[in-house]
Amino acid sequence: MGFKTFLRSAVVVGAVSVMGAGAAMAQGANCEATEFSSKTGEIYLKAETELLQNENPQAALNALNQLRNSDLNCYEQGAVLKLGAAIKIEAGDYNGAVRDLESAINQGYIPASERKNTYYNIFQIYLSQNNLEKALEYSQKWVQAGGEPDRDGKWQLAVVNQKLGNNQEALRWAEQVFREDGAGADRQVYDFLIYLYDETGQRAKKAELLETLLARNPNERRLWDAIAGDYFAGEQERKAFEVQKAMYLGGILQKEDEIMRIVNFYNRFNVPYRAAQILEKEMNSGRVSKTYERMELLANLYQVAREFDKAIPVIEEAARMNNSGAMYERLGRSHAELQNWAKAEEALTRALNAGGVEDRGLAWVLIGQSRYERDDRAGAREAFSNANNRAGRGWLDFMRSEEQTEVALVRFEAQSLVQDLENEKRRCDQLEVLGEENAPEACGTVDERLSEAREEFQALTNS
Repeated sequence: MGFKTFLRSAVVVGAVSVMGAGAAMAQGANCEATEFSSKTGEIYLKAETELLQNENPQAALNALNQLRNSDLNCYEQGAVLKLGAAIKIEAGDYNGAVRDLESAINQGYIPASERKNTYYNIFQIYLSQNNLEKALEYSQKWVQAGGEPDRDGKWQLAVVNQKLGNNQEALRWAEQVFREDGAGADRQVYDFLIYLYDETGQRAKKAELLETLLARNPNERRLWDAIAGDYFAGEQERKAFEVQKAMYLGGILQKEDEIMRIVNFYNRFNVPYRAAQILEKEMNSGRVSKTYERMELLANLYQVAREFDKAIPVIEEAARMNNSGAMYERLGRSHAELQNWAKAEEALTRALNAGGVEDRGLAWVLIGQSRYERDDRAGAREAFSNANNRAGRGWLDFMRSEEQTEVALVRFEAQSLVQDLENEKRRCDQLEVLGEENAPEACGTVDERLSEAREEFQALTNS
């Protein structure tokens, strides 16, 4: 049945289908008449038959015009208005049909028992014309008059209210539809509810629906993005990260920018080693381009994670990409962290020769340290002097202090030796005075040893 056929039938049914229908139709509020006269009833029945059975609206209109020219009671006037509305619907004059039906209601020609259906018919007419404000007005009158929408009617009310910006009311009807449909509801119902929950700020209910949908469609990218987007909007980056991580582990994220977002997430949440592992794996697979910038990031991640042994080959490759002094400097630092002193000096020297080192003084300090650790004190002093900075001067002061301490220690040991030998000589002299025949054999060399010790101490004192 087409929309016009449905409406015209709905408008006419309940008015008068047979003559003498007063028993089937209660009186209007202001109308005491309850039936057609025999003459007008015959003409009305002809008009109704032409419209509903013969589908000849023009013939129906001709018959109806005969009635309009007659002296009609209020009951007959109401029936004529309703039948006229049905004819206008068939002719596409929906506004005229509404005027007739509203006039019948306002003049009391439609009894209370029929007003509910008439309100519903007007609601449907306005809805068909996309006059949503009037459609909503009459839908409310219909419900207030006792109308009980079925599932599709509730969906209509939800859509109309949403289009007019009445999201809370739309949500009330949409939730009723969802309760009737159950978890197996059509996707459009889910999407509509998700939209309404979003518009009304009910994120918990939205998340619940999204999770239900995700359980049904675990590989649907749009759902994952929606959940992550909600967490981002709610400034819950940790939860957004967990969603993105699940998407990556599930193989949903494939593009380079998506993978780099995961790398950056791991780094932001202080998991640099895992970030480095993913980045290196994806560069090796070809899904992330192996550029100098990416290699630099990978080196940074490994260094922050203090995985210097893993950082070194990355830094070496990056340095070779563009003969980067800055990258060779980083290589030198990494070798220094691992106490590979010779390799540290080699890398730092290449860095200084290549140029682009931001802090040349620091590079010279590290070279000096590498030489110091390998007991090349002269080379270390030269490097610390080249640094010409506070750190270099500090190292030079430390080395001087270290050397002075060593000299002082040697002098102290020499002086202690002299004192010990002098004490030994006194004991030997006492034994000789007492005539001891069994003096220690060492007493025979004590003078010679004491003289040598004094000469050595004097030499150290004069140096």
